[in-house]
Amino acid sequence: MAEGGGLVTVPLRAVAHGRAGDKGDRLNVSVIAYQPEAFSYLREQVTADRVREVFAHRRPSAVERYELPNLGALNFVIDAVLDGGVNRSLNLDGHGKTLSFLVLGITVRVPAPLVADRRRSLSGSAPQNRRSTAPER
Repeated sequence: MAEGGGLVTVPLRAVAHGRAGDKGDRLNVSVIAYQPEAFSYLREQVTADRVREVFAHRRPSAVERYELPNLGALNFVIDAVLDGGVNRSLNLDGHGKTLSFLVLGITVRVPAPLVADRRRSLSGSAPQNRRSTAPER
């Protein structure tokens, strides 16, 4: 949704992707900007407090944020959110990879061009029409 100043409010997944892992009862989620220009907006808005709010229903004991500016990434280490870990939990698939999508649902305000066509930023060129060149039979 467009707002004043050319900024739009979008889910984090519109401008970044995530990687996750777990060890015991500790969740590790990295958020990586699709475009370098988006990193400053992520750094400002995707805070440890906001991530803690997302996991409030799991009562994390600690949330630490680490900045990796050369990678355009933020890494969050979230303690005590995996019900004791994969081997101890009774939850179905309660490990990090499934929970990382909660972080990517956080809303952020970014300039519209950063979400206009993220496929262009990933490939370095405009998306191509991928039609088969195989002869019809």
